[in-house]
Amino acid sequence: MRKRKRFELDENEMPKKWCNILPELPKPLPPPLSPATNEPLNPKELEALFPKELINQEISKEHDITIPKEIRETLQDIRPSPLIRAQRLEEFLKTKVRIYYKYEGERSPTGSHKVNTAIAQAFYNTKEGTESLTTETGAGQWGSALAYACHLFDLNCKVMMVKASYDQKPHRRTIMELFGAEVHPSPSSKTEFGKKLLSEDPQHPGSLGIAISEAITLALKQEQTKYSLGSVLNHVLLHQTVIGLEAIQQFQMAENEFLGPDFIVGCVGGGSNFAGLAYPFIREKMRNGYEMQAVAAESTAASKMSDGDYRYDFGDTANMTPLLKMYTLGSEYIPPPIHAGGLRYHGVAPSLSVLINTGNVSPMKYKQQTAFEAAEIFAKSEGIIPAPESAHAIAAVIDLARESKNEEKTILFNLSGHGLFDLLGYQKYLANELE
Repeated sequence: MRKRKRFELDENEMPKKWCNILPELPKPLPPPLSPATNEPLNPKELEALFPKELINQEISKEHDITIPKEIRETLQDIRPSPLIRAQRLEEFLKTKVRIYYKYEGERSPTGSHKVNTAIAQAFYNTKEGTESLTTETGAGQWGSALAYACHLFDLNCKVMMVKASYDQKPHRRTIMELFGAEVHPSPSSKTEFGKKLLSEDPQHPGSLGIAISEAITLALKQEQTKYSLGSVLNHVLLHQTVIGLEAIQQFQMAENEFLGPDFIVGCVGGGSNFAGLAYPFIREKMRNGYEMQAVAAESTAASKMSDGDYRYDFGDTANMTPLLKMYTLGSEYIPPPIHAGGLRYHGVAPSLSVLINTGNVSPMKYKQQTAFEAAEIFAKSEGIIPAPESAHAIAAVIDLARESKNEEKTILFNLSGHGLFDLLGYQKYLANELE
């Protein structure tokens, strides 16, 4: 007889505070630098782009930050998300390792974890009188989430979608437009930077760095408009920690006591997906010293954690953002147009970079073909088609489970979204046409 597979929380058990990793880091976070002076950035310089409360969260040293009642009530429509034991995957792998996943795609209206921060950012912007938000999106999960949140809070939304994904994922565009967003392929004719890139290469595939540049430009040109970011910055990762905080409670239910998983795995584009699950567990590790390995899975198309340099770099291609100390391939890097569009970013969150640099997080990189092979195994065993981004985490899980095959260990990973809007990629995989 199979053991219990799903572990659910009541909506009243949803976290009341976010987990702030900054005061827990093993060494201080290097400050962002002003692009004009190369000196530490004055937080007030960010007020043209972000509401004051998000800037406060960006630099807060509080260990826990209260989630406002309005955000909790809105999140209760979609949270808590389930913790599920992957028993059929375990059986397929013939392993003694217990595998769990936190599934963010089940209740999310747009199919991924991105709604967690989209709702928070829309709320804080509305409180401070913002009327419109601009943003970038890679695969379209973040753009869909922000479009949904802007609809809830009556904000206008303009999305610059990376051209490669704009062409690959038309249904993501439809979701954004259905919620009222205006969507443009990036590089676009809406900004001078976009026009310049298109004049040099009319078939330019775009990148998240370029889309960020264009979204910032549009925000600065319009009154009562702010910019909203889907990953990398501290306040974004903070909002995602509801995932890991819920998982801690659910893991206690699943394992009868909290010893912590032996491995925590998430995929990394900018870092919010990984951090959302891992940061609350890493805090427990820092405080209580339990043995755990955190694994960050990335694409070989943008392997900044494995192959990049740890240095100051811009977050965008036009060099408009503050300089952040992070693992980076260089802001000018244009990744190949893989189907995991959310992983096509040149850098990684500064807080995650500190954890990598101090040996608290280990990167693993995977080719697109390997990730899709892992996704097929997962779909056939667990009945869920994963997003191509999450497929990279699944590839790491399979490797770890096989390495620890005969050991009584546990793996917890973040299944950050479903892949029902990524079927073109799966179609190419099945036809042996993947790049």
